[in-house]
Amino acid sequence: MSRKRILVTGGAGFIGSHFVDSLVERGHAVSVLDNLDPQVHGENGEPAAIAGHIASGAVRFTRGDVRDPEAVRSAVADVDVVYHEAAAVGVGQSMYRIADYVRANCEGTGVLLQQIIDRKRPLERLVVASSMSIYGEGQYECEIHGQVDPPLRPEAQLREADWEMRCPVCRAPLTPQPTGESKPLQPTSVYAVSKRDQEELCLSVGNAYGIPTVALRYFNVYGPRQSLSNPYTGVAAIFTCRLLNGRPPIVFEDGAQSRDFVHVQDIVKANLLALEPSAADGHAVNVATGRSLGLRELLAALRGKLGGPEPEYTGEFRKGDIRHCFGDPTKARELLGFEASIPFETGIDDLAAWAAEQDAVDRMDRAREELVTAGLTV
Repeated sequence: MSRKRILVTGGAGFIGSHFVDSLVERGHAVSVLDNLDPQVHGENGEPAAIAGHIASGAVRFTRGDVRDPEAVRSAVADVDVVYHEAAAVGVGQSMYRIADYVRANCEGTGVLLQQIIDRKRPLERLVVASSMSIYGEGQYECEIHGQVDPPLRPEAQLREADWEMRCPVCRAPLTPQPTGESKPLQPTSVYAVSKRDQEELCLSVGNAYGIPTVALRYFNVYGPRQSLSNPYTGVAAIFTCRLLNGRPPIVFEDGAQSRDFVHVQDIVKANLLALEPSAADGHAVNVATGRSLGLRELLAALRGKLGGPEPEYTGEFRKGDIRHCFGDPTKARELLGFEASIPFETGIDDLAAWAAEQDAVDRMDRAREELVTAGLTV
């Protein structure tokens, strides 16, 4: 692999910093553009995860926002490859901070792409972090009607605590299936809509300007360096924070909803594969394990490692929440050569060992109050 000059937007964050580590280890010249959002990085706003690389000169760091044309113009001026990891993350919060999420994710991506095409030298490669949230509900099968792509559960059904998905034709219970890239996109939150926009903007501009572009649809990423004090991040981090503070994890519905949990080092692996030309160029591919894991199973594993009280099952639901979604990894294997290699049982040990050494500020109650105030929980 030849040495590249690579820009990672959001490279001081959870996923970005792990990827930066891997690029530095492989001898690439790495630049990072990150606004060090206090919600993610704390009030002091330090790029702690990559501080050693910055101090050694292995990483050129710029504190700046992807919405700032001048900062982006400087960051992209001399690089060969851009990895666009920067995004405002938070499904629930996006529904009452709509303009903030649209500006950060949609406008920020637009500014980045404008500066890429305005520079005089063509870009060798663009990789954008997409999200499983753009699918909305996952894929399902009805015994009578076969494969179906159901809309969100009706509120009347949820008020009866009838949590599982039903066929939109006959109302029979549905069986979750692996969700493939061909499933129609049905984003159910502002965050999800903005991630779809990021993906489609990058793929369309890449195609028009001859820039090999790959969109990686991350499923539920977990592992060391998650922002444990951010109550709007991934569910594994939110549960972990509550347990570390001796408080019961808050679980909406009945806890039987399921997701596909992917260790951050497998996300890094997929990104490294996307650095080289492949049949994935011009495509969006799932980065998933293909395994469905219930929230009750996740909680049992975390409590087994960290201790802590029994979870609180609220019986409430959040508007826009989905029931089941786990990925079909076939396309990533065939086009990108990617297969997840870290089983959940190993990965959760990794997360728990790191988390046990962290100070986590529990802000979940405030986040829950904001959802209630906005009328987003029932």
